[in-house]
Amino acid sequence: MKGKQNIIDALNGLLAAELAAMDQYFIHSEMYADWGLGKLHERIAHEFDDEKGHAKQLIERILFLEGKPDMHTRTPVRVGQDVEEMLGNDLQLEYEVGDALKEAIALCEQERDFQTRDVLLGLLADTEEDHAYWLEQQLRLIKMLGKPNYLLSQM
Repeated sequence: MKGKQNIIDALNGLLAAELAAMDQYFIHSEMYADWGLGKLHERIAHEFDDEKGHAKQLIERILFLEGKPDMHTRTPVRVGQDVEEMLGNDLQLEYEVGDALKEAIALCEQERDFQTRDVLLGLLADTEEDHAYWLEQQLRLIKMLGKPNYLLSQM
């Protein structure tokens, strides 16, 4: 089914963000593993898998609309130097992806592409209700418990 080019472009923009999120979660999960923070490693490795699933859904939709997925473009990856910075960078990325999803959803509604909108609504729910919410919780726990206690809880 031939899709509108502006929708395909928006989906490729989202793909660039999801691929960057995948890369960022991957490096952060491996850093957590190296530091002996097994719980954080496990959770962030799970986030990596989720982002890979999001990228897959976007690729499938782009192909369905007879577009070409752009696998080369990535938004910048921000690797943190400590746990708090890493969680903050991941949260910032989720906020940015959430904003881009909302813009793409609005475009889909304007163009009356409700099937693509529905795919993006699922990604938005994951982004806001799972990824961003969990990251906000972790940063709140660091403030409540202090960094040393938080790190102990993640070993």
